[in-house]
Amino acid sequence: MSKNNKTNKSAKRKVIIPLAVIALLFLGIGIGMSYFKKSLYTVMKVPYFELTDQNNKKITNKDMLGKVYLVEFFFSRCPTICPVMNSNMRAIEDEINNPDFGIISISIDPENDTPELLKQHAKRIGVKSPNWHFLTGNRDYIGKVADQFDIYVGDKEDESENLNHSGMIALVDQEGNIRCRYNKDNMPILYYSGLNYEDAEGKAPKLTGKYHPDREILIEDIKKLLK
Repeated sequence: MSKNNKTNKSAKRKVIIPLAVIALLFLGIGIGMSYFKKSLYTVMKVPYFELTDQNNKKITNKDMLGKVYLVEFFFSRCPTICPVMNSNMRAIEDEINNPDFGIISISIDPENDTPELLKQHAKRIGVKSPNWHFLTGNRDYIGKVADQFDIYVGDKEDESENLNHSGMIALVDQEGNIRCRYNKDNMPILYYSGLNYEDAEGKAPKLTGKYHPDREILIEDIKKLLK
């Protein structure tokens, strides 16, 4: 073999080896990202919904495809847990600050929460993102949507219960799947709490509590899905 051939082969190896290392590195990053996404449990497909937002625009779950988003049930004149949930959502909105992130807030008090009033409510709490939709519509329909999400909303016909609701939040990925993390016992938590707590472990809910552990883990999991 000539000296020139040996030199050419050596030069080719010097090019090929770094390229192979770079390819493996990118493959590893891709696998790593895929693992982090798969490490979140898939609860179910998000139920179909079609409601009207604060801008009088029809919004469905199909409009949210391609975005990571949160779903909550609330009402604007709620004096207890809703302001806490809104505050935690606002903190998440500020922290994520990504055009591929959104929030769906469905009112369980549609007779009061008209699109016009919900627009005022959004302005009052300082909503910044055009992807935060406050939805209203028929109360019976909203009750059915809540049932399909498996998030508690009080019976419309029960005066003492009709405005009761859960403080739980659903996390939805870009493909329209409800996702969640696993707890320390390796069981899926299914939904995240939008409440505050008086303890860092999130065992004692309190309106004025200074801890909000699920807000922190939601931010982590949203960022995982957005990668």
